[in-house]
Amino acid sequence: MKLLTAIILMALGSAVAEYFLPWWTIAIVAFVVSLAVDLRPGKAFLSGFLGIAVFWLIAALVRDIPNGHILSSKMAVLFFKTPAYGMFIFVTVLVGALVGGVAAWSAAYFRPKRVKRRGSKYYAR
Repeated sequence: MKLLTAIILMALGSAVAEYFLPWWTIAIVAFVVSLAVDLRPGKAFLSGFLGIAVFWLIAALVRDIPNGHILSSKMAVLFFKTPAYGMFIFVTVLVGALVGGVAAWSAAYFRPKRVKRRGSKYYAR
């Protein structure tokens, strides 16, 4: 449940942040949400990856479909020497997702570890 909450918060927070600020604010949003929602590093990476991937995929398609894939086709020719706009959108989403995943992952390691008390049942020596 915390994983789904983190994914939704990252997608919505990134949408709001990117409306007013540059693209790299997705890393800040992923970092802050991962600090707020207490997830283990693997799940934190997954939530950052999926949250930003969902947002960037929706944002790319909302901007790309109405104009008939003109810009993404031209950018695909520039990068891949073929007008495969789907591949360009995939690479764009992958880059954003990796940025979000690494930011959330680093926040999970940034959080201080909880120390159990000596009398606790879960005390590890």
